[in-house]
Amino acid sequence: MQNLAIFMLLCLPVCSAYPLNGAVKEENLNMDFAQQYLKNYYNLAKDVNQVYRRKDSDPVVKKIQEMQKFLGLKVTGKLDSNTLEVIRKPRCGVPDVGQFSTFPGMPKWRKNHLTYRIVNYTLDLPRDAVDSAIEKALKIWEKVTPLTFTRMLEGEADIMISFAVREHGDFYPFDGPGESLAHAYPPGPGFYGDVHFDDDEKWTEDASGTNLFLVAAHELGHSLGLFHSADTEALMYPLYNSFADLTQFRLSQDDVDGIQSLYGPPAPSPDEPEVPTESSPLESGTPAVCDPALSFDAVSTLRGEILFFKDRYFWRKLHWKSQPEFNLISTFWPSLPSDLDAAYEVISKDTVFIFKGSKFWAVRGNDIQAGYPRSIHTLGFPATIRKIDAAVSDKEKKKTYFFTGHKYWRFDEESQSMGKGFPRFIADDFPGVDGKVDAVLQASGFFYFFSGSTQFEFDTNAKMVTHVLKSNSWLLGK
Repeated sequence: MQNLAIFMLLCLPVCSAYPLNGAVKEENLNMDFAQQYLKNYYNLAKDVNQVYRRKDSDPVVKKIQEMQKFLGLKVTGKLDSNTLEVIRKPRCGVPDVGQFSTFPGMPKWRKNHLTYRIVNYTLDLPRDAVDSAIEKALKIWEKVTPLTFTRMLEGEADIMISFAVREHGDFYPFDGPGESLAHAYPPGPGFYGDVHFDDDEKWTEDASGTNLFLVAAHELGHSLGLFHSADTEALMYPLYNSFADLTQFRLSQDDVDGIQSLYGPPAPSPDEPEVPTESSPLESGTPAVCDPALSFDAVSTLRGEILFFKDRYFWRKLHWKSQPEFNLISTFWPSLPSDLDAAYEVISKDTVFIFKGSKFWAVRGNDIQAGYPRSIHTLGFPATIRKIDAAVSDKEKKKTYFFTGHKYWRFDEESQSMGKGFPRFIADDFPGVDGKVDAVLQASGFFYFFSGSTQFEFDTNAKMVTHVLKSNSWLLGK
């Protein structure tokens, strides 16, 4: 049991710059720091000496390349300034070896109702501020899972939370201010699931020091079974990142996907609709996946998923689940309107653009990007165009097609300008596509045009409709 804990908890955030010694060259000092970092987080063999040959066959170079790839840096194998800057940042200490969403073996709690206890407090914050930060950190995980958390004031809880300095009884001593931030154990009995914070840090409610909420939310992700993510926007990315506006903090889609792979989505509350299935009809007015007359407001891909929007809801078709998930739009994007007009993903930008009326928003995961909404006329539409009916982006040609009425426009994603000679008639370039275009999806080399309850599979090379399907066929196991 102790050996397992040692593997899981090489979790000490090494983040401070070592002071320069006049007798030691800066390059050697940087290498000392980097090799210790690689040993802590990337399983560099403990007996590797400091010979650094700058060859791809050198074990240190290989580990630097592995680290750079995981952290989203340019892979050079060299300790360039960008690499050194990143590895000196505060971080969680769970090692980054392997791009896992969960710990090896996928440990998870075998119950949905968990208890937690705050064993002691830091003197940096009032007790109620600590209580609030921990409660808020748990809430972000509770919101996207069926998990619930109850606080205990005494006795043994599933998750025991404490502040400590230096050696504190678990064989992983903290190392003073500015370096180790916290560490946590994965789910399990006894000390597993527990979270320890280094009380030599300056814990704060804002970004003036080390924000307790952000670190707690990350470490509690480990307590629930999540490993580190290579997604730089994810909460479970190993490096500590502060946020300018903590009131707007939301989990990234990567975090949501990871935790839901362990526990599934949240159960519907009494005032929210159940997931529609053929065996569980919903109240009148709620769209049902089995309805043969089902139509969509907009359809878009998102990081390998497909989203089907209808009224104030959307379905998520995930590649690893046979049944689509059904959600309120406001659950994921509270500031977005309902009854959307169009949506499409530009994969190269990891961004989904969503349209309603004369405005559009840019979404990355769960986050609305700054500077939005914008007017659709900033894309080059004339003032006579008041809304978009449908849109789709061709990832190979890097062109986006906008459909409005019986015409369409083509937008160049590289030059960020409308193509010359547009608009053109839909019927001329997409023969066989009948009726008003509600949504368009690109998949498997085809365009899928949704018009009411009918869907047209269109071969863009042959310039012809190859199949006519029901719009809901994707949600019924297409």
